[in-house]
Amino acid sequence: MPRSFRHPVLLQRVDSLRGVASRRGELLANLGIKTVGDLLFHFPRSFDDLSNVTQIDAILAGEMQTIIGEVVELESKELNDGRRVMQVVIADGKGRVVAGTWFNVCPRQFRYGQRVAFSGKPKWFRNHWSIQHPRVEVLEPTEAGPNQNVIPIYPLTENLRAEDLRDAMRQALAMAVEHVVEVLPASVLEKRKYPGVAQALWQMHFPEVVAQALQAKRRFIYEEFLTLQVALAARRRDLRDRQPAPLLPVDAVIDAHIRKLFPFKLTGDQDKAIRVICKDLGSAKPMQRLLQADVGAGKTAVAVYAMLVAVANKHQVALMAPTEVLARQHWQTIDRMLEKSRVRRLLLTGGLPAREREAALVAIKDGAVDLVVGTQALVQDDVRFAKLGLVVIDEQHKFGVHQRARIRKLGGQAHYLVMTATPIPRTIALTVFGDLDVSVLRELPPGRQPVKTRWHSEAERERIEEDIRKRLREGRQAFVVCPLVEESETLDLKAAEGVFAQLRDGPFKEFRVGILHGQQSADDKDRSMADFRDGKVDLLVATLVIEVGIDIPNATVMLIEHAERFGLSQLHQLRGRVSRGLSPGECHLFTGSITDEAKERLKIFTRTGDGFKLAEEDARLRGLGEFFGARQHGLGDLEIGDLLHDRELLDLARTDAWELILADPGLKLPEHAALRAAVLERYGQTLDLSEIG
Repeated sequence: MPRSFRHPVLLQRVDSLRGVASRRGELLANLGIKTVGDLLFHFPRSFDDLSNVTQIDAILAGEMQTIIGEVVELESKELNDGRRVMQVVIADGKGRVVAGTWFNVCPRQFRYGQRVAFSGKPKWFRNHWSIQHPRVEVLEPTEAGPNQNVIPIYPLTENLRAEDLRDAMRQALAMAVEHVVEVLPASVLEKRKYPGVAQALWQMHFPEVVAQALQAKRRFIYEEFLTLQVALAARRRDLRDRQPAPLLPVDAVIDAHIRKLFPFKLTGDQDKAIRVICKDLGSAKPMQRLLQADVGAGKTAVAVYAMLVAVANKHQVALMAPTEVLARQHWQTIDRMLEKSRVRRLLLTGGLPAREREAALVAIKDGAVDLVVGTQALVQDDVRFAKLGLVVIDEQHKFGVHQRARIRKLGGQAHYLVMTATPIPRTIALTVFGDLDVSVLRELPPGRQPVKTRWHSEAERERIEEDIRKRLREGRQAFVVCPLVEESETLDLKAAEGVFAQLRDGPFKEFRVGILHGQQSADDKDRSMADFRDGKVDLLVATLVIEVGIDIPNATVMLIEHAERFGLSQLHQLRGRVSRGLSPGECHLFTGSITDEAKERLKIFTRTGDGFKLAEEDARLRGLGEFFGARQHGLGDLEIGDLLHDRELLDLARTDAWELILADPGLKLPEHAALRAAVLERYGQTLDLSEIG
């Protein structure tokens, strides 16, 4: 759990502790433990309750249990297949025994008469109970103190024994815990009935009962959430109350004029979102809104409405997308929609020739253009807007931290609309987009057909390919999606280039087959998409580059290779490419070798088309990386809290954070100094927290 350690004792090297020495210091460093302070915040991942021990005559097969006994037999031998097996038998004093068995590696040296606890799932084997690779705790008293009833289970590394770590931990607590700064204000500790940091650290590492350890863990999870939520609350208050935005009112004339540009009637969800966006734009407080839509629910139309409101009020608009493919898709959609309007518009991407780019920059700076669509090329230092009123950011979580910081420099006084077609679980949205108001689009346009989704065995491939050929002969188009661009030496997966050649020369040789992937040049991508959009290509072999933003109503069939390699949200986005028109779509899944978790994921995917339900399941099954990988969201990884499992604590922290920020906006009071320092250290630069900086 990241903290600032300024006291010399906390900064002391961990190998200065008695019994650690350089070798164990290296092992601890493998776990990220270099100082005494690091060691104190190396938290257990779970706890074994040795006060709740199962007697050998009461063992239940296959359930996690802890059994205590004395070592009465040690045996090591080599099996016929070359593996070495180690068996340690413990007895309860009444002749009843349990064997612990390890293959190839044994966790420690045992000795006769040693009193130990085995934790694991026992099985009945050859007239006795046996546990394969049990977790082991030596129960003999040591110089460090008496036995514990509750044993913390730590993340370890090879050759580092749990008892060695606990010995070092006891030393660290005794010498350094009083120097750990308390981050939580006294008022919060009292309100939530949490122990202070020193007491909580002792209870985490050497609890007397499990309930004590769990309460200490809740306290530290809450602290992690509170630090984040205070940062988000401070940023939101700063952006809303300290930076006035232009007034962009909407009257009946503007509303009617904009709606005439849409060749369709807006849904109820779209109208609701537009009403709240118009209210935001008509205020001097900058709009900070997340427009979250299920696949095909029409977020682009809502964004275009908002952009035209700004243009009608003589202000410029910037629409920024994370990839060139998506930026060009937005540009083509908007360009078609506005072809009969007087809105001056241009596309600004990194691939623009130097002369065209220079002319575009001059037009933007002079106010000779109203609407600009682009990629990160929009946030280069030489881009200057004359009168920017609204910034629309698509799929913001796909931008890196530094790119997102520069986005703010497009126009500090502009309104901001962030939109995503990736349904996000509520708890994640509250965390990553906690500084934004949220509008949700679930309702699909009238006539939009659900996609029939089927998971097939390899034996059905020829039949499915014939079904796709039938669709193509009827004038429809199809996608084939692969997880890789090129064949891999390490992964036995189908790649786009190989599949393209195979389909072009084999089962689809009578049709026009194209290819689209992220490693192509911008011109080749544009050409591939244009050919597919114009009907010059019947079957497009592609990678995840088509995950969002590709809108080809005539494409009604998709075949996904190695579907087990994709998360539910990715699969849902891909499936959404064949539900763009009024004709029903089909999505066919093929898999390679597959895990039980992947089987569960695909079963869920074939049963529901609700992106929000799938997002919750994805987060439950695969964690948050599916939504925000490699720290791209800019908030770092939570060290101890879990946004789904600990959502109750997240809500408490959010409530308390707003109370603190409203009562003391800059956290200037002395009792808030440590919390203020923690917030700035962790999130100050990422979230540009000028108000409390």
